[in-house]
Amino acid sequence: MNLFYQGNLSETSQNIIFDKDESRHIFKVLRHKLGDTLHITNGLGILFTAELVEVSQKQCLAVVNEAVKKAPLPYYLHIAVAPTKNNDRFEWFLEKATEIGISEITPILCDHSERKVIKVDRFERIIESAMKQSLKMYKPKLNELTSFSGFIKLQSNFNGIKCIAHCEDSEKELLKNLVQPKSNNIILIGPEGDFSYTEIALAQKNDFSPISLGESRLRTETAAISACHTVYCSNL
Repeated sequence: MNLFYQGNLSETSQNIIFDKDESRHIFKVLRHKLGDTLHITNGLGILFTAELVEVSQKQCLAVVNEAVKKAPLPYYLHIAVAPTKNNDRFEWFLEKATEIGISEITPILCDHSERKVIKVDRFERIIESAMKQSLKMYKPKLNELTSFSGFIKLQSNFNGIKCIAHCEDSEKELLKNLVQPKSNNIILIGPEGDFSYTEIALAQKNDFSPISLGESRLRTETAAISACHTVYCSNL
């Protein structure tokens, strides 16, 4: 099935009006007709089944027949990751993490960060597209670019597993041995130049456990996807 996204819908919504771009896609590309059934989510777990009652390339209108609340991910995963110098690689991470299953993403600004400006609107569109493609009913939350120290402070009351993946030689636990099914997880992934000594020390002082993702040295976006997939697999 094709899944559409309308973030302004609630469980009691009766009519769904599609904007011009989405209407054109429904009419010209998908070639839907009056009476056809569409599936729409609000990104908050509700799947709407609706019937098209007006179809044109300027506006499509559907009437809701059913609204079903879907179960969320069996785990909570928040990955805080430094945006990569090559923007395409970070966008690839956003896409694949959404497809696998992630709850929240925070781009973080670190001492060794090479990218210090991001386009949140573009990132949101990539997440939305990946959510629809993978038939996810929950849209991951994307936060604004946040300083490393600021992010650490925000997690002081977090109830769950807090991890930092870094490349320095030290005693580390394999992430796959640390995560548990149905657990709450925050994982820090650093920039191309890794976290600084100061950042690693600050994270550990605030109860972030150092972790390893395996023997290979991974690119930032690969490490983030590896972490995402490891948490996903612990819940299979």
